[in-house]
Amino acid sequence: MAHIKLNLRERRTIEDMLNANIPVREIAAQIGRHVSTIYRDIKRNGHADEDLPELNGYYGVVVPRTAVQRRARRRKLMRLVGLRKAVIKQLKEGWSPEQIAGRLLFEGQTFRVSHEIIYAYFYSPDGQSKELARYLPNRRKKRRPHHSRRSRGLVFPPDRSIHERPDYVDTRETCGEWEGDLMIFERAQGKMNVVSLIERKTRFAVLFRNNDRSTTHLMDKLMTVMEPLPQTARKSITFDKGIEFRNWRKLEPVIGTEAWFCDPQAPWQKGSVENLNKRARRYLPRDAPVAALSNRDMKSICDRLNGTPRKCLGWRTPAEAFREELMKLR
Repeated sequence: MAHIKLNLRERRTIEDMLNANIPVREIAAQIGRHVSTIYRDIKRNGHADEDLPELNGYYGVVVPRTAVQRRARRRKLMRLVGLRKAVIKQLKEGWSPEQIAGRLLFEGQTFRVSHEIIYAYFYSPDGQSKELARYLPNRRKKRRPHHSRRSRGLVFPPDRSIHERPDYVDTRETCGEWEGDLMIFERAQGKMNVVSLIERKTRFAVLFRNNDRSTTHLMDKLMTVMEPLPQTARKSITFDKGIEFRNWRKLEPVIGTEAWFCDPQAPWQKGSVENLNKRARRYLPRDAPVAALSNRDMKSICDRLNGTPRKCLGWRTPAEAFREELMKLR
């Protein structure tokens, strides 16, 4: 749903009701807006003056002018041609936005901008039309909101490292310890991908189509697929630190499955699923039309993989080995 800014009539109503000491929640209900919208507008556009505190308050007529001025500051690189050319020149020479902004400050330039404004311009429609983002040190398709930038160490804490995983998982003594990964396809396939899972002891494979790489969608689908198994047959899953797995915390409270994570750039630490991916590529090459694959197609591929005898299983098939383990768990 598109965001619609408060109009002048609504802001005048807010001003009048605030002057009448009416609570913000009642104001929001009166004008049909979310209470957070009202609080945000008051905070951003309220007038505060330490020298003349008696003039402090919210003035509905002044707010649009304040908002226009704030947006104008953000558009500084669009208004000031000379400044824009200087910033773009330094960017193409390999300077980061922070270095450009810092140098302008150091030189005492009349017109200068913060690195945040430079980033905002590069990712704006005007900046994208000039393909300026490709000159950035760390290019992204779009700028992430500042509040969403979390350290990878916070997303995947040290106590979830594969080095903290119990030793019996390494020895493949028990059934129920899985490895998981994402099989990516050509860009023409869009966001479609395939999630691959393999049980470490029996090499039993599970593949399912995933329509979206968002972590919420992926984890919800993964839990739906794994939940029918006995809890003792889904004790843990080891992933890499791909950002699509960042909602791993949902696994344990919902389906009782722990999550462990490999070191960066260490695919051999989850070698079983890497091997599975190579074998699955016989049926799912990178140019495969993933969107056209039905659940029956995915099951057929899994059945082929799980019906192939494996030397490491004494020439039993993964399906036979997994079935035996499930019988022991009953």
